[in-house]
Amino acid sequence: MGPGSREENASKNESPAAGITEDGFLGGQLRLRQPRSGHRAGHDAILLAAATPARSGDRVVDLGSGVGAAGLAVARRVRGIDLVLVEIDPALAELARNNAGTNAIMAEVIVLDVEAGAAAFDNAGLGPDSADVVLMNPPFNDPSRHRASPDGVRERAHVATATTLAGWVHAARRILKSNGQLALIWRADGIAEVLAALDRGFGSVEILPVHGDVTSPAIRILVRATKGGRAPTRLHAALLLNEESGVPKKWVQEILAGKGELPLARR
Repeated sequence: MGPGSREENASKNESPAAGITEDGFLGGQLRLRQPRSGHRAGHDAILLAAATPARSGDRVVDLGSGVGAAGLAVARRVRGIDLVLVEIDPALAELARNNAGTNAIMAEVIVLDVEAGAAAFDNAGLGPDSADVVLMNPPFNDPSRHRASPDGVRERAHVATATTLAGWVHAARRILKSNGQLALIWRADGIAEVLAALDRGFGSVEILPVHGDVTSPAIRILVRATKGGRAPTRLHAALLLNEESGVPKKWVQEILAGKGELPLARR
């Protein structure tokens, strides 16, 4: 098991004609319809949700939400948030809208390019200082080491450009209120890129490295930062997904089943 895993639950119904599957997340607490091929929600989204420091009453914006996995998982854990799902692809946005309804979760779904300008965000109701929390799982694969996919949607969802991270962090900074919280997930070998992107406008950075097991280098980093924060950067003890034997850690299984949260989620 690792963050790249694409299925959260053995319970899955396929709709071959429509190319859609229905998958169980959070131990069956969340049912999501998503494309059978291409970009699919997996463990990254659920770990990001478990690291998001949301509270009841917060306006929480999920940038690049796909079918809504991370944002809806946050809403399932923290009742009473005002959830906004932002997705560039209209088909995925429609699935996100349907998934919110199926799971009886109130969410506004906006079709918007995260790297669009301030005017586009204003027109969508996401003006400056309008969000308490932003979470995001930007495309983070290095194009020089990633084989291009013939599926344009999948390619856009996975591969970063030179401006991807900086553009997404800039969008988050613009819409967050002062002292607002940003949660993101990125590949571990890109930690320098993350720190550089956060250097303008963010502080109080906390980093949680994610390892497949105790013998392997980190494969992901979960990051929390505060707009205008001034506290020193803090590195948390590593999250180990598996025992040395390959058996998933019990605590990780509980997180993926929606029975807890990660340290970054605590405010």
